Amino acid sequence: MSDSTPLGDFLRARREALKPQDVGLPEYGRRRVPGLRREEVAMLAGVSSDYYMRLEQGRETSPSPQVIDALAAALHLGGEAHDHLRRLARARQERRGIPAGHDRISPQLRRLIDGWPDNPAFILGPALDILAHNALAAALHSGFQRFDNLARMVFLDPAGHAFYRDWDKAASSCTAELRAAYGHDPDSPRIAEVVGTLRAKSPEFAELWARHEVKGKTQQAKHLAHPEVGALEIEFSAFTVNDAPHQQLVVYQAEPASATAAAFAELRARAGRGETVQVVQAASHPSWD
Repeated sequence: MSDSTPLGDFLRARREALKPQDVGLPEYGRRRVPGLRREEVAMLAGVSSDYYMRLEQGRETSPSPQVIDALAAALHLGGEAHDHLRRLARARQERRGIPAGHDRISPQLRRLIDGWPDNPAFILGPALDILAHNALAAALHSGFQRFDNLARMVFLDPAGHAFYRDWDKAASSCTAELRAAYGHDPDSPRIAEVVGTLRAKSPEFAELWARHEVKGKTQQAKHLAHPEVGALEIEFSAFTVNDAPHQQLVVYQAEPASATAAAFAELRARAGRGETVQVVQAASHPSWD
C-alpha cells in the first residue's frame, strides 16, 4: 500500500463517518468496518472500486473535476467540504500555498483595529496565530497565559474550558478552521507544527482532527466567561484581508446597552490602566512549553 495522502485521508475519514442509511443504502448484518464500504462509495460515485481504492491509498492523486464532484455527492459533502476536496485534489505544483510573509500586518490594518476602542478586534493567521490585536481584545483574553494562538488557547490553556462556555462547540469550530487552512496548503510548516503539537498534547484535538470536518469562520454568537467581568454574549464577524488573503480580521460586538456592553466598558477601562496582556508571536514559542 502506498503512503497516505491528504486527499486519501480525507476521503477515508468522510466515508467512515457515514452510515448506509445516510445515503439511502440498506444495511445487512454487522459491519467489520465503520461507515460505508469503499465499494459502496465507488458505486454511488459511478467509479470502479479499484479506482476509488487507489484514491484512498494515494496511488491515484489526480482525479478529474467530474470525479471530484461525483465523490462529493456520494459522500454528502457540504459546500465548504466540497471546496476542500477540490483543493486537496489539485496537483502539488498547482497549489498556490500560503505565501511567505503572510504574518506581516500592514500599518493601515493596525491603525484600523486600534481605532475601534469599543470592539475587541484581532488578526488571525492561517494557523490561528494572533498576528495583531487591539487593547480591548487583549483585555478580553487576559485570563489566558498568552494571547498567541486560538487553537492553543482552546485546547491547551487551563483557562480555555472556563472562558468558552460552549467549549465543545468552540473546539469543533477551531479544529474545522485549522482543517480548512490545511486544505489551502498541506505543506505549510507552521500549520504542521500547530497540528502536531495539538495532536500530541490534546486527545480532544486529536479526535476532532481525525474527523476531517471543514468549516471557515462565519458570523455567529459566542458565549464567553471572563474571570473578572463575568458572562459575555458576543456577536462576531470575520473578514478576509484583501491584500493578505490568508489573514482574517475578527471583530467582536456587544448588543448596545447590554450587560456585555457594560463589561466591555469595564475591560476598556482596565486596558487603559495597563491591566492587559501582550501578544506573544507564535514563532517565539515553537513548542508551546
